[in-house]
Amino acid sequence: MRLRGLSAAGLCVALALLCGGCGGAARLGHTCSATDKQFIATAQLNMASLDLWAQQYLAGAVKARVVVDQATQAAETVARTEPRDPSLSTTRLYLDAMFTEYGRAIQARSRSRDAGPHMYRAYGLANFAHDVLVQAQPELKARGCDVAPLL
Repeated sequence: MRLRGLSAAGLCVALALLCGGCGGAARLGHTCSATDKQFIATAQLNMASLDLWAQQYLAGAVKARVVVDQATQAAETVARTEPRDPSLSTTRLYLDAMFTEYGRAIQARSRSRDAGPHMYRAYGLANFAHDVLVQAQPELKARGCDVAPLL
């Protein structure tokens, strides 16, 4: 079971690298299309929403299933976006995987299992997404796409 989770995260990272990581964005150039702006707004909304649900869960106000469902929905929603910018496409892959791993962590915790490996992967994926966005931020902002809300 643990190997499958690690393999899924590894696959997401490999896909991200193939789809624009490792400086691919710099070679391909940045864009700021309507779909790029839609991705930024969608990602921001889903990150904020999941954060609120997670806070409610930690306060005991909602059950783990609610947060797991929200994480699953966030992953699906972000996966359906189609940003054109290579950095945002890479970020989309990382966020999709991050939401999935976070949901798995909450589910594991609710079943009195070790949530650590899933949470570790979720934070790692979030850090990868952050690094991609920080590097692309100046050029994206110059084109009209502000990724600061995602940082």
